[in-house]
Amino acid sequence: MSTTDFAGDFGANGWLVDEMYEKYLANPDSVDGQWKAFFANGGHIPSTQSNGTPSTNNSAVQPPQNFVAPPGLTLPASGGRPPAPKSANASASTSASTPSASGNTSITNPVAPVVPPPTTASAQAQSVISKAPRATDPLPAQPLQKSAPVVTSPSAGQVDPLRGTAARVVTNMEASLNVPTATSVRSIPAKLLIDNRIVINNHMKRARGGKVSFTHLIGYAMVKALRAMPEMNAYYTTIEGKPAIGRPDHINIGIAIDLAKSDGTRQLLVPSIKGCESMDFAQFLETYESLIKKARTGALTVEDFAGTTVSLTNPGTIGTVHSVPRLMEGQGLILGVGSMEYPAEFQGTNEETLARMAVSKVVTLTSTYDHRIIQGAQSGDYLRRIHELLLGAEGFYDEIFTALRIPYVPIRWNTDLERSKDDDIHKTARVQELIHAFRSRGHLMADVDPLEFKLRIHPDLDTVTHGLTLWDLDREVATGGFGGKQFMKLRDILGILRNAYCRTIGIEYMHLSNPAERKWMQTRLEVPAENMDREEQLRILRKLNSAEAFETFLQTKFVGQKRFSLEGGESVIPILDAILIAAAEEKLDEVCIGMPHRGRLNVLANVAGKPHGQIFQEF
Repeated sequence: MSTTDFAGDFGANGWLVDEMYEKYLANPDSVDGQWKAFFANGGHIPSTQSNGTPSTNNSAVQPPQNFVAPPGLTLPASGGRPPAPKSANASASTSASTPSASGNTSITNPVAPVVPPPTTASAQAQSVISKAPRATDPLPAQPLQKSAPVVTSPSAGQVDPLRGTAARVVTNMEASLNVPTATSVRSIPAKLLIDNRIVINNHMKRARGGKVSFTHLIGYAMVKALRAMPEMNAYYTTIEGKPAIGRPDHINIGIAIDLAKSDGTRQLLVPSIKGCESMDFAQFLETYESLIKKARTGALTVEDFAGTTVSLTNPGTIGTVHSVPRLMEGQGLILGVGSMEYPAEFQGTNEETLARMAVSKVVTLTSTYDHRIIQGAQSGDYLRRIHELLLGAEGFYDEIFTALRIPYVPIRWNTDLERSKDDDIHKTARVQELIHAFRSRGHLMADVDPLEFKLRIHPDLDTVTHGLTLWDLDREVATGGFGGKQFMKLRDILGILRNAYCRTIGIEYMHLSNPAERKWMQTRLEVPAENMDREEQLRILRKLNSAEAFETFLQTKFVGQKRFSLEGGESVIPILDAILIAAAEEKLDEVCIGMPHRGRLNVLANVAGKPHGQIFQEF
């Protein structure tokens, strides 16, 4: 058995199996335990025991009978064999000439060339020619010695053999030539994809952190399309030499990861996400990111590479518009994602002009498929389905928002509204209506219930209700002084309004009859996030942590005692702190707090500054 016998099962990752196998033969303990068990089990993923550890036998590990070690590799003494003897002809040709110390070539063990016996006619001619020559006869002309032709590259001064990873790439590419492929190409407007990704990442930045990439979203659209078209999740095979089609039980998507090595070269790893058909977006995202992390830390295992049914590659990260990747044996489909850019004819156009013209960036997807089992119409229909999903069909973005617990309705796909000469005036009026709606009813969309998740929407807060679409997000409109500016992009206006009225605090104040009071509230609420004082935010966080830690300590050390807990209302501490700081800035002489029993100890410790030791002694 050689590495080729089982490396073929890993597709583009076969080179990695070769490298691991060479390390394993040199020293079985130099590879991870799962790789060791994999090779010891004859190239099969070992079954696990009841305790979760791979089951392997304890017999000595022997290399395959027909394995030939690569150059420079020494087989282990316990399981190795001496190299195969060279053939007689090879030995003769090798020892025919050896360089001497002086630089000349000495002939050792000369071997006469084998000449076939002459035929009768040629023998007679030879006997005539071989008669003894006369002294007056001229010497026969000596035949010219032709040297062996030298094949050189006009631009290369050195030719190096390909070994290891590079050699495996050659093997994979030559094997891929046996797969008759075709490719479908489709360009998709990326406007909705970009805008909803901004909403998702802004929410994740405020909540748990992390980011969602375009590849995450496109990969999940790929999964949903495969659920609807399982015929694309297939591969070509043979049964007793006759053509057959394989239909896997699960959707295992291989993710192409291009990593830089320490010597400056790059390597391609294609681990796969298993069982994608049963995942929601949050599970898909978590598994995807765990694979990336394992790849960067070198912690990928045998199971991460095995069983890939379809693949996803993203050459667009380096600016490639679209590509036609090679398809490995054992897979029927690979999806390529190109760069996200404006069409070439618009790339010299000003951004504001593009926004007015409703020109979107586009992303080009390619579906390269095995033409023996998948036809062009199926591939084209598959890309059409992905196209529709990325434009919000079948509740695609609603499903993602729900999985990530984003309590808002995603942006919808709409065509741009017809523009007229009075459109700027009308649009300004519509934006003013939208601002007033958020100030009056924004609290109805606030996420103020930490115990229950639900999508929050109100018709008056929907941009479509006010005659605005996603194409208006990057267009500047007159604000009437909102946010301290006369003109702003609609995207920035919505960001300020949602941060002020629709996050985790709901504020209702438009019922106030005094315009000055309403203006005072607006100037302090409608502040861009980037204008907030980071040091002040950190001070609030420290106060919250102190209040929480104090309550946790009391709950742990004084169980059952009356301690006047503030549990659940720790935000009172930073509020009181802010009030007292403002009082000091206004040069007040004294502050008197009428304190109820609830939270009295916490206020004494974290606001009045009473020492904790004294509190516990009195307690």
